Order: sequence, then structure tokens, then C-alpha cells
Amino acid sequence: MGKRKRLMAEKMKEERKTQYFASLKNVPTSPRKMRLVADMVRGMDVDKALYALKLHPKEASARLEKLLLSALSNWEQKNSGAGVEGAGLFVKEIQVDSGRALKRLQTAPQGRAHRIRKRSNHVTLVLDSKND
Repeated sequence: MGKRKRLMAEKMKEERKTQYFASLKNVPTSPRKMRLVADMVRGMDVDKALYALKLHPKEASARLEKLLLSALSNWEQKNSGAGVEGAGLFVKEIQVDSGRALKRLQTAPQGRAHRIRKRSNHVTLVLDSKND
């Protein structure tokens, strides 16, 4: 591995130590449906985001709520004993990337077949504090 690549990798590793994030891999929902809910939450305070996700009717909102709670737990782990209420946490970044697509066949008329792509996605959620 080259020197510059190694230095960049070490720099990114150090930045990850100060970030509070959680990720969800291979969620069996299409990325387009997940982005609808993710766009709603992006930039919100954590309390408002949790409340909005709890009341939202889409199935993706339950998964994002669980992911947000996981990111909060990660924040508490890194800031041992600090209270979440006074931290002023908000959803800094939420990224939905497409994952693996399962390819299936569905029978069609006259001996043909149509391909069905069952899509999945990867979600990464980053928290930040307004008090910094």
C-alpha cells in the first residue's frame, strides 16, 4: 500500500472516532421507498425525528427509527454518562445506497418470463451536536 493511501486511511479512521453513526445493511426495501422517509428526517433534531418516525405510516420508518436509536446508543457509548437531552443532537447526514438486487423470474403469457428485481438498500445515519 502506498504511503499517501495509508495516511489517508489513517486520517479517515481518526475522523470516524469522533463521528456518531449507525449503519444498516441489506434492508429488503427498495432504495427509492427508503429515501422518501430518509429525506423527511434529514436535518431534524433527534427528538423530533424519533417522534416523526414513530407516527409515520410507511414500513421504512420503523427501520429508520430503530437505526436512529442505535446511533443514539453509539453516541452514549462514546460520551460515557452524558445526557442526550442537553447535547443538542441532530441528524447530520443520512445516506441511502442501493444494495444487492435478488433477481427472480415471473411467468408471463405465451411461454415467456419477466425478470423481477427485488431491491435492497444500505442506510448510514450520522449524528452531530449543535453545541460544538
